[in-house]
Amino acid sequence: MERIKSKKLQNLVIYFMLTVGVILAAYALETFLIPNTILDGGVTGISIIISKLTNIPLSLLVLLINIPFVYVGYKHIGTGFLLRAIYSMVLFSLALSYFSYFESVTHQILLATIFGGGLLGVGVGLVIHFGGCVDGTESVALVVSKKTALSVGQVVLIFNLVIYLVAGTIFGIDRALYSLLTYFITFKVIDFVSEGLEQAKAALIVTEKGTDMADEIFKRLGRTVTKIKGKGLISGEKEVLYCVLTRIEIFELKKICEEMDQSSFITILEVSEIIGEHIKNNRKKIKKTN
Repeated sequence: MERIKSKKLQNLVIYFMLTVGVILAAYALETFLIPNTILDGGVTGISIIISKLTNIPLSLLVLLINIPFVYVGYKHIGTGFLLRAIYSMVLFSLALSYFSYFESVTHQILLATIFGGGLLGVGVGLVIHFGGCVDGTESVALVVSKKTALSVGQVVLIFNLVIYLVAGTIFGIDRALYSLLTYFITFKVIDFVSEGLEQAKAALIVTEKGTDMADEIFKRLGRTVTKIKGKGLISGEKEVLYCVLTRIEIFELKKICEEMDQSSFITILEVSEIIGEHIKNNRKKIKKTN
């Protein structure tokens, strides 16, 4: 009974923080960035361009264009991601619609860039940290990364550079440059809010159910796991799992560990460089070797 109550409280906190993050992100866009024709990256950036050219509501475009991106994320990350992503994106759309009636906070372009980008970063950082998603670009970038030599960060950057190039052609080079500056500010703030989340992380998991947990990680995340035998000073024989993954998969990894073995111990490590294809193992390649 206590476990059920704890689970409900945990989910309540998660969705509350997702709500806070989504509201901050939508407010930053509608009161700082969009009134000054400063674009966000990803799906939101595409939606802003289309909205400016056609007068179709941004809130509707963000929701519709994100659908295939969310589907890709669901196929590669799981049901938990799908539920949080749908909640975040629907709320994001509603919040954009609501804040579109607000006056711009400032028409000073540099102030809008700095404070809008910073506030957007705080909001998106909270959403990412609690396993949600307001822009499906990263989920698609994750799939592309697994099948190419590019990292997730490189795929997202290339995608956004194309968007800003198009924006420069339509709205002028100065708007494209301010948008690019906003992107870097937002990215760094996301990095700070999300506890220094980089594109690649390493997880060390100490557990008594190593084989079952490794299978579940592979099944739900498509990540291979290295198993190491360990021995605790007090707890005795243990298995240590080592796994390299991306930042948007960390939340799901924590859920797997909690479901499989509540006594497991997890350490998330920074990865400054990856040599080889450890992070890019795909299911087909592994099945052939088994």
